[in-house]
Amino acid sequence: MRPLALRTGVRWKIAVAIAAVGALIAVTLSLVVHNSARVSMLDNAREVQMERLLFAQRMYESSKPKEPRFGTKINDPMLPPQLDQLMRDKRRGTYVQEHRHGGPPDVWAAVPLANGDVLSLHIPFADRSTAIMKDLDRALVIGSVSVVFGGCALGVLIGGQLSRRLRKAAAAAGKVAQGNTDVRVRKAIGGVVRDETDELARAVDALTDALQERIEAERRVTADIAHELRTPVTGLLTAAELLPPGRPSELVRDRAQAMRTLVEDVLEVARLDSASERAELQEVSLGEFVERRVRALDPEAVVHVVHESWVSTDPRRLERILGNLLANAAKHGKAPVEVTVEGRVVRVRDHGPGFPEALLREGPSRFRTGASDRAGQGHGLGLTIAAGQARVLGARLTFRNAAPEGTPEGAGGAIAVLWLPDHAPTNTGSFPMIKFAD
Repeated sequence: MRPLALRTGVRWKIAVAIAAVGALIAVTLSLVVHNSARVSMLDNAREVQMERLLFAQRMYESSKPKEPRFGTKINDPMLPPQLDQLMRDKRRGTYVQEHRHGGPPDVWAAVPLANGDVLSLHIPFADRSTAIMKDLDRALVIGSVSVVFGGCALGVLIGGQLSRRLRKAAAAAGKVAQGNTDVRVRKAIGGVVRDETDELARAVDALTDALQERIEAERRVTADIAHELRTPVTGLLTAAELLPPGRPSELVRDRAQAMRTLVEDVLEVARLDSASERAELQEVSLGEFVERRVRALDPEAVVHVVHESWVSTDPRRLERILGNLLANAAKHGKAPVEVTVEGRVVRVRDHGPGFPEALLREGPSRFRTGASDRAGQGHGLGLTIAAGQARVLGARLTFRNAAPEGTPEGAGGAIAVLWLPDHAPTNTGSFPMIKFAD
């Protein structure tokens, strides 16, 4: 069972990270400011309370009879234990008494008198101070939320720029993977900022150049080897024709002809890889053309023309593609072989075991024939040449199986689909840019 993968973009990861850091900082600063303001206001209230009590003490000691004034009390039984301990030590002091049920705390002040009594005063924390603390808390909450949203917006902005550069780099790398080696990732991402994205782009471009040089070197070696073999193979074929009639002579001529075909195919693959091939376009009726060519190439194949269409294509290259697809179906598939023409789409289907998984996953590859049941039948160049010729025509050649594995024999088969373009290919064999009038 595959684990569930949560896919998120770089933009949102950066935004969430900045918002989380901003929220942490905002909450921390809010708590510090709230506590500092509260402590400062309580300290100020305690000083004011002590000044009031000292003034009340002077008034008490100078009056006759002695009576506590301004809300003071003598030996108040509600005096907090902390202040009671100070009074026993003959020290004056203040104390802030919190309430379990909440609400504003009481601010106490007490002073010992000469006769051993205790004069004390307590009042609730000022309503004005409480209102100020509420306003401060409200401002801190609003500020914290603003910081979080501002950090999130900043993260989206910064992450969006980075995400766009990465997407451009990925798109350029995808074009390179499709064979467009002229694309450069560094040029595609653009921008004046130099960061790790540029380092990644330079590394991808360097890798592309190295791979292109290696592929070009291998192509040249392949072409040179095939070219050097062409003359001796032709001589061998000519010499085989001079042998006396007989079974051994037929075997020699057959193998010499097979070697000559292999050399010609390798040379054709080398030319297609060099991207030097150009299509010679003609207007043809696709259904009629396919029906006529299939009858010549494989008379037993069944042709269905569902919808006729005129196309601008290279007849020679189109015939080469059809021939290779039919040859592949004859070698590796089973009868009947069906060819269907529907508009600009040509399908070739056999009723054999189908294409191997490696071909469906990676596409045709030279000198790889797929499954073991196809071993010894061809060199894997037929479909490679067909795909290369399709690129020259600006067409698309796809491969799929008619049914999954485990289907009863005769119900499956391999299907090759050739999608011809709506317009003639450009000089590079790609699709042209279409401009629409206003």
